[in-house]
Amino acid sequence: MSMIPFSPPRIDQKVIDEVTAALQSGWITTGPRTKLFEKKITEYCGCKTTIAVNSWTMGMQVLLHYWGIGEGDEVILPAYTYCATANVIIHAGAKPVMVDINEEDFNISVAAIRNAITPRTKAIIAVDLAGFPCDYNLINSLVKETAIQAQFNPNSAVQKQLNRILVIADAAHSFGAKMFGKRSGSLTDVSTFSFHAVKNLTTAEGGAICFNLPDGFNHDEIYSKFCTLILHGQNKDALAKTQKGNWRYDVEEPGFKCNMTDLQAAIGLVELERYQENLDRRKEIFKQYDAAFSSEKWAIIPMHTTDIKVTSYHLYQLRIDGINESQRDRIMQAIFDQDVSVNVHFLPLPTLTAYKKRGYKIEDYPETWNKYQNEISLPVYFNLTDTQVKMVIEAVKNAVNGI
Repeated sequence: MSMIPFSPPRIDQKVIDEVTAALQSGWITTGPRTKLFEKKITEYCGCKTTIAVNSWTMGMQVLLHYWGIGEGDEVILPAYTYCATANVIIHAGAKPVMVDINEEDFNISVAAIRNAITPRTKAIIAVDLAGFPCDYNLINSLVKETAIQAQFNPNSAVQKQLNRILVIADAAHSFGAKMFGKRSGSLTDVSTFSFHAVKNLTTAEGGAICFNLPDGFNHDEIYSKFCTLILHGQNKDALAKTQKGNWRYDVEEPGFKCNMTDLQAAIGLVELERYQENLDRRKEIFKQYDAAFSSEKWAIIPMHTTDIKVTSYHLYQLRIDGINESQRDRIMQAIFDQDVSVNVHFLPLPTLTAYKKRGYKIEDYPETWNKYQNEISLPVYFNLTDTQVKMVIEAVKNAVNGI
């Protein structure tokens, strides 16, 4: 039997044809397909403007730079997330302030956010882990509380204009998720998506920043500013420079190089056009896992749907009750031995050398550790067949019952 992979991208003839068309168009860097992709994302998410970039990471890096976050500033984030969420804060020169997660799901605790806010806090990065939206209604309200707002200490023009802590959704997992009927990308001030190869919607590598700032912010100006920032600070992109006699440009400030290409956008346009069928298939796989494991006393079913929230069905984070990290790892190996790929999302930040040596200790985040040590992510993707889903279920049951 061949191995069931964990999360392969959906690359079929339709994708190949669109990428081929982009290659043959004579325009392979940022161009008409990228611009169309941005517009389609804005329409889909219901946000005010979108900037396509070459990765979630660089999009977030440019955002922190634009917002004036740097040395002496603090950014609050969950301890349970991928390292990229914290790395960008370090590279900005600011301090990552890690807090614990909720008992009921894998998302950041609003109570813990409240306790971590200081006059140095400039932003909160809330991570929609597995595609399940954070409690944005509570977070958005928290930063507007009189006492919280009174201690805010702005040090850039945009910070002064907002006059409160910026709320950023790390929406790397949550493209297509909903809260109160609104889609991820429009749930708070700014949202950043990842279109990496393993994500629900892929452009091979890539990402997008969706802006949804309050009235008073000129989102057309923000879009123009970011088009400059992501291209070395140059005020004309290659497409604009192809116009007759339009070769001269200026570099307005030392910028970054993280624009999306039309080759990437070609994949993304196909993915977006048929995204609902992707979500529908993922939902069906979730239902099959729920049905299979809900009767098992050892299984803790992940929260993915409530009265107000619906996941993007990115990760199915099954937890095995009453086991420790070592037992979890043995279960995973037994699943692999049955030719089924599984994963763990994620190694908590305080367990990583880069952050342990900066003084972070996993003991300070008990709920993060509690969830990490017994979590196993199961395969979920469009081309996973019902027969393969049954094989995954059988492999998991065999492995757990065998320890």
